Amino acid sequence: MPDGTPGRSPVRDLLADAAFVRLWAAGGLTNSMRWVEMLVSGLFAYDLTGSAFAVSLVLMSRALPMLTAGALSGAIAESLDRKHLLMAGQAATAVGAVVIAILAATGSLTLWHLFLNGMLGGLVWTNELATRRRMVAEAAGPHRIVQAVAFDTMTGSTTRMVGPLAGGIFYQTVGVTAAYVIASVLYLVALVLVSGVVHRQERRMLVARRLLFDVMEAVRIALGHPTLRLVLGVTVVMNVFAFSYTAILPAFGAVAFHATPAEIGLLAAAEPFGALVSGLGLALRSGPQPGRRTFVAGSAAFVVVLILAVLAPSLWLAVLLLVLAGIGIAAFSSLQTGLVMMEAPIEARSRILGLITTCIGTGPLGVLVVGALADELGPRSAIALMAAAGLAALAAVVALTRR
Repeated sequence: MPDGTPGRSPVRDLLADAAFVRLWAAGGLTNSMRWVEMLVSGLFAYDLTGSAFAVSLVLMSRALPMLTAGALSGAIAESLDRKHLLMAGQAATAVGAVVIAILAATGSLTLWHLFLNGMLGGLVWTNELATRRRMVAEAAGPHRIVQAVAFDTMTGSTTRMVGPLAGGIFYQTVGVTAAYVIASVLYLVALVLVSGVVHRQERRMLVARRLLFDVMEAVRIALGHPTLRLVLGVTVVMNVFAFSYTAILPAFGAVAFHATPAEIGLLAAAEPFGALVSGLGLALRSGPQPGRRTFVAGSAAFVVVLILAVLAPSLWLAVLLLVLAGIGIAAFSSLQTGLVMMEAPIEARSRILGLITTCIGTGPLGVLVVGALADELGPRSAIALMAAAGLAALAAVVALTRR
């Protein structure tokens, strides 16, 4: 696509490109349905077993493939057609949703079915950065990478708010079967959208016995480049120490503020709302592309404001602070991909995005720690301690990744 017309909004330029719009819309649909599935499966698991651990097991099944297969997915995306990989994933999730719908309709749905479907969804999700997000950045052109990724991230923040809400409504009104039927239909709509994208890429020859070597080569490239090293380190810190707060947010709201379910939902929606607004601002931004300083500043700002939010004396102040924290998340999420697309060698970008996926997959480790701390110290102290440790870890990563 052209670099843009002077005086025109960057978003107008992006939305004038058919390939970008198709990839962006497909991402919005699949992300929304991912959150719908997560909430519906969690609610069903709790109704089925009455166990919070069972719910966490089902939800964590989606994160395990990111930790174990994220790096390999990047190497595969360098060798196979990214468009076809993306379409195959959408087809697989559609089939998985249909199977769950049939099992629910016949009264045969069990916890293990949800766990296996979660593993399938997580395996497909491991390709998100290396396939669709990379294609979004490439469709935008080199001078619109951050704006394109920010706009796509803004849509992701919207789905984090709308998806769980829709999942709750679906579960309460139409039931599990209909919810998964709706999800399967929208996965297929996303597949059709991607099928119309004209995509070309230079591909490496896929040699199975060289996959590990290709991954290690990507590790060498990333660790040898200060900015890429920074992105990997900050991604681990944020997923382990910062984002883990969402796992005990309901307990935090109930204990700290005696919040109702609706008020807890407001707490959960606050940070995505802030990220949405800030992401729109980044997408509309003109001028030079922001870089590593913005990435670090946004990450650190989120952690600092998170500490203030959990120590807030009132629910409404905590909500306001979490909205402000979302501004930092928008910078982190946009530049997590944007810096790789701007700094990494073109032949290794998908592999390095695969490494980032593996770093994202470390999140469940933080969930286990914050859960254990919450049992011992209470949710407010647990989140504050994890965030404080994350701030120290961020400082260490920055010190280790200076040029």
